[in-house]
Formats: sequence, structure tokens, C-alpha cells
Amino acid sequence: MVGAQFSPARGDTAPLPRIPAAAPNRRGYLFKGLGLVAVAVVSGLIWWLIRHEPAAPAPVAQGPAKTFAFTIAEGPVATTDCPGKSTDDIKKFFGTHPCQQLGRALFTTTAGGARALVSVAVVTMPDADQAQQLKTLVDTDGTGNVTDLVRDGTAKISGAPKLSSGKYASRLSATKVVIVLADFFDGHKDDTQLARLSSEALDLAPQVTR
Repeated sequence: MVGAQFSPARGDTAPLPRIPAAAPNRRGYLFKGLGLVAVAVVSGLIWWLIRHEPAAPAPVAQGPAKTFAFTIAEGPVATTDCPGKSTDDIKKFFGTHPCQQLGRALFTTTAGGARALVSVAVVTMPDADQAQQLKTLVDTDGTGNVTDLVRDGTAKISGAPKLSSGKYASRLSATKVVIVLADFFDGHKDDTQLARLSSEALDLAPQVTR
């Protein structure tokens, strides 16, 4: 027996066959997912680089430019006889506080067109405390000083000025006391220049103790 046949009534249409839904495009989702992961990785890397970028090195402080060119004129001369190479209270101090070494030298330089003579003495004491005591004493007026190489007759320099009447500077460095005396030849006067060259001459200490 033949099954019943669908006869559409007038105005009706036969039911359309159902079109199966398209299967989801898994490969497309995979590529999209990988793309998002790649973006996240790159973004994270950029952020890490920004956070960990090494700071620019701080500028190195430059010391003041050297103004004077010093030429060694005598020495260096080394001794351990500090009492014999000093005067007044400084001599007495060394009598009870023996130094380990005394180095002395003379330098010449030019400042403002005038020639100057500079004495640099470096006294090495047994410890920092005694070095501080020496500096305090030598910085006090009227207590004497370490004699320069002209004054004690070691150096013979024609027309050399009397350095004890010139400009004085000192520096304490651990167990060492650096003492500078400076003055112009020919009676020239310029206290500003003399003070500057005396201060700069303190840096000559390594040449005196070598």
C-alpha cells in the first residue's frame, strides 16, 4: 500500500528541507587565540623593557680645572729628623711625637705674569690622631713651622723670596699633613693669585712623597 502523499492545499507550499548548521570553524578560533596570545606577550615584553631599562649614568663631577703649571726646582728630599727640620713649638711637638717621615720639595710657577716659588712639605705621623694634633698646631699663628729647603740651606736659588712671609696652606689626609708656603720673586704682590696657587699646590703632595 502506498503511503499517504502530501498534497499541498492551495496557497501552501511543501516544507523546505532543513539545511544543517555549519560546523564551527575551529581553525579560525585557534588562529585568533594565538594572535591574542602573541599580542599579550609582545605587550608584556615592551612593558618589562620599559620598567627595566637601565638608568642613564649620572654625570661624573669634574674637579676644578688646574690653573697653574708647577715645575720642580729642588727635591724631593726625605728625612726622619723632623725636630731638626722645624722651628719653635713644632720642633717641640716632634720631640715628643716623632714623625715617620718628612718629604720636602720646591716648585716654581707663574701667576699673573709673575714668577713664584712654592715649598711643599709632607709630614707622615704614626697615626691619624697625632697628624690631627700636628695640623692644629701648625695652623696656629706663632707656633713655628717645618723649614723649607731654601731656609735650611739645602737649595740655592738666586733671588728666592722668604717663604715664611708668604702665603700658607695645609691639608690633613689620614696620617699625612701637607704644608705649603708660597711667595713671589722680586717683591711682587698679588694675594688673590698667591692664595689660589697655594691651595692648588696642595695637590703636589704625591710628587713629594714618591
